[in-house]
Amino acid sequence: MENRLTLTLREGVRYGPMKKTERLTVGALAGMAGVTVRTLHHYDQIGLVVPSGRTPAGYRTYGDAEVKRLQEVLFFRELGFALDEIRQIVSRPSYERVTALERQRALLEARAEHLLALVDALDRAVRAERTGTAMTNEEMLEVFGDFDPPEYEEEAKETWGDSDAYKQSAARTARYSKQDWETIKAEGDAIYQRFLDLIAAGEAADGEAAMDVAEQHRAHITKWYYDCPKTMHAGLGRMYVTDARFQGNIDKSGEGLAEYMAAAIAANADR
Repeated sequence: MENRLTLTLREGVRYGPMKKTERLTVGALAGMAGVTVRTLHHYDQIGLVVPSGRTPAGYRTYGDAEVKRLQEVLFFRELGFALDEIRQIVSRPSYERVTALERQRALLEARAEHLLALVDALDRAVRAERTGTAMTNEEMLEVFGDFDPPEYEEEAKETWGDSDAYKQSAARTARYSKQDWETIKAEGDAIYQRFLDLIAAGEAADGEAAMDVAEQHRAHITKWYYDCPKTMHAGLGRMYVTDARFQGNIDKSGEGLAEYMAAAIAANADR
């Protein structure tokens, strides 16, 4: 589920002075941001977002600076950065909030454009399969040629550093036979079914069993499509629930599957 701080900046980016906030308790800030109190406690423990004050009763409180830092952290999480990477980035002497926000926005826009192109390519592929129309190799792979993940990874690395480079090779799929594609589909369906079995059994999405299946999902992507480090996998998981079209497609296999997968992938990325 998207947090409200993220939505606020996405809907209207403003780089002027932020309105000063009153002191917020952990519960109030969690509710405002759409995250759990447990998450904020964890951020405090690892020194990422640390409350700077206390109430007369001794409860910790957050001020304007901490709200800003939480906003930055949530955007980094949307982009697939691990918590350790974020902590290293924001603690650098050269780190500047406005530069980070502007670069984050550019990366998100590029990702959004690519996702729309992927959806269009998927629609064309589905139509081709249903009508029995043959697609050339170029037609099947052209959407991947328009987007260069390493280019954006390097752009992020220049600004923030310490981000893992990744590669995506559409050329792999050009070599696959019909049998290969059948194997890929069977493996993917089996992973979906494992998630659905866990949902039916009432297993928590952040439990060991669900995280193990999330790791199998990541390995499946790496094996057949492109190298998929945990940071990138976490970003994919968030896309499964932040884009209604992705969520709807996944949930065709089972109600609530996309949200469960996203939570399990996020937990596995932090494990």
